[in-house]
Amino acid sequence: MFPIGDQRLRGAPFPIVTVALMAVNTLIFIYQVTLSPEALQAFVVTWGTVPVEILDGRDLYTLVTSMFVHGGWFHVGSNMLFLWVFGDNIEVLLGRVGYLLFYLLGGIVASGAQVLSNPASTVPSVGASGAVAAILGAYVLAFPQAHVRVLIFLGIFITTTRVTAILFVGVWALSQFLNGIAALGVQTAQTGGVAYWAHIGGFVFGVLVGLLFRGRAEHLGVERLP
Repeated sequence: MFPIGDQRLRGAPFPIVTVALMAVNTLIFIYQVTLSPEALQAFVVTWGTVPVEILDGRDLYTLVTSMFVHGGWFHVGSNMLFLWVFGDNIEVLLGRVGYLLFYLLGGIVASGAQVLSNPASTVPSVGASGAVAAILGAYVLAFPQAHVRVLIFLGIFITTTRVTAILFVGVWALSQFLNGIAALGVQTAQTGGVAYWAHIGGFVFGVLVGLLFRGRAEHLGVERLP
């Protein structure tokens, strides 16, 4: 189930910060694609968050840089899709400067949560997923009844439908929590390689911010979903 649209806020300006973040992430990934396998590995190790290094007080800058590095086309594509669908309303809610700070802090908190979940790991953690999870957390508190159009795959059939944000984000959050608990045990093909605790940490941060701005969100009207 993939989101492909939501109810935008009435009279909302062009989401310049959201689009700028998407552009930066995309351009960096295009650069990654041009690298040789050896250079790409070095790039990820240099700019990704490595838990043991963070806990040693080294390379703290990677708590920020890691959220602009991605591990593959699906990784960057899915993150940018979620950012495009849900980010614009939160940009209006928080204001452009506030939204940018929220995005960066959400990513930092998410990276910190992943570090604490596996402090002995030497594997770099990368991706905008934690910052995007923060957006989802704020969105579900601010606009729980907003409609989200989703793409559903039923075997060989593909269809679309509309669900409320609280249903979509609730299912997403539950899956992250269950997988996060599983990832604390033995790593498997289903749990390895995905920073579920970064998602959870970012989401919780977003929920807390959403609580602070929920009253403001009540005064913002949403458009009908076409």
